[in-house]
Formats: sequence, structure tokens, C-alpha cells
Amino acid sequence: MEIESERTKKIHTNLDQDALKVGIGGKFSPETNEETYKLRMQKRKEIQLERLKIRKNKKGLVIVFTGSGKGKTTAALGMALRTLGHMKKVVIIQFIKGSWETGEEKALRSFSNYIKWHSLGEGFTWETQDRIKDEKLVKEAWNLAKEYIKNKSYKLVILDEINIAIKLGYIKSEEIIDFIKRLENKNNNHIVLTGRGAPDSLIKFADLVTEMNLIKHPFKDQGIKAQKCIEF
Repeated sequence: MEIESERTKKIHTNLDQDALKVGIGGKFSPETNEETYKLRMQKRKEIQLERLKIRKNKKGLVIVFTGSGKGKTTAALGMALRTLGHMKKVVIIQFIKGSWETGEEKALRSFSNYIKWHSLGEGFTWETQDRIKDEKLVKEAWNLAKEYIKNKSYKLVILDEINIAIKLGYIKSEEIIDFIKRLENKNNNHIVLTGRGAPDSLIKFADLVTEMNLIKHPFKDQGIKAQKCIEF
């Protein structure tokens, strides 16, 4: 079985390399006439179909959105919208945010039969100024999250800013990883963990990790305050 797995990985790698070699086409493709360009793109399609054909497995994914750039919660909410479009249930649990109402929460209320939204934090540490209460709220949020993760009717579970809770020492990444590993229905739903500073252990454990890098931000670069429709 292990030999077969290694053989499959090698096939995947070879096809991925072939796809890179052929390229994606466009104006910068080297062909000087449309006929040879068409042949290149036909070859690319053949490779892509083969890549799709050998990827047959499905499972519940652990997804991490991290990094210092903007867009982590936004990306998770995009997945929520996609899930709702398939008429599947979603739960969003916010571990740090919670002291203000957001545009996305207002918008998603219209899907009330398919979505649950729990804002259990009370804001940033400099706002709450009470780390004992902050840790208590994180523990409560995690206990609630575990119940939703075990509930097979929820296709997508978003743990918003849980990476920050880990970074602040309110919950250990090992506790989260061990719980997910022990799940009986772990192939049923997808779990999204957002927030900057995701620990290496969580990144290694996850199936999909995207890091949002900060290149420019109006708050930092221009002194622009947080605005409706952009930050909340």
C-alpha cells in the first residue's frame, strides 16, 4: 500500500511538472501562429484531464488562513458563502471578535436556516484588559466549537481568529490537533482556522494553508481608519 502511494505521488509530481512545462498559454506563449498555439493548449488540456482523473479521493479538510496581510476572515467567509450556495450548513465561531456588529454577519442572517454565528470574544487584548476573562471566553468558544465539529450536519466550521487565541496562550494547538485526530466523522466536514501567527504544528497538520502577506495597508501606510465594507 505504501509502495502504491509513493507511485501515485510520483505520477502526480510528473504530471504537475508537465503542466508547468507546457504552461497556461496567453499572449506570452512562444508560438508564432495560432495552429501551433492550439496544439500546445490541447496538450495542456490532456495533462489537466489526467491530473483530475487520478485525483479521486475526498475528505474533510483542515484549512488554515494565516499571515500578517488582510483577508483571512474574508477568505473563510467566501467559503461560507460557497457552502451556503450548495444548501449546506455553516457555523462561524469568533474567538476574539465580538464586541462590534459586522456587515457580513448582517448579510448572512438571511440564511438563518443554514448558518449559525457565535461571536464569543470581547475584542482585542488592549480593549478587554482582562486576560483571565479572555481565556475563559476562549475555552467556552472551543467547547462550543467541538460540539459543532462533531455534528455531521454542519459541512463547514469556521474558527475565526483561533490562531490569535493560540498565540496569546489561551489554548494550545496540540489540544486542537489531538481533538481533530480523534474524530470519528473527520471525513464529513471542513474546518477553517483563521488568524495571524498560526503555529508550525498547526501548519504541518493542516491540509490546506494560505498565508496572506502584507504588502500595503491604508491603516499603516496612510493613516486611514478601519471602514465599513472593508474591515467590518
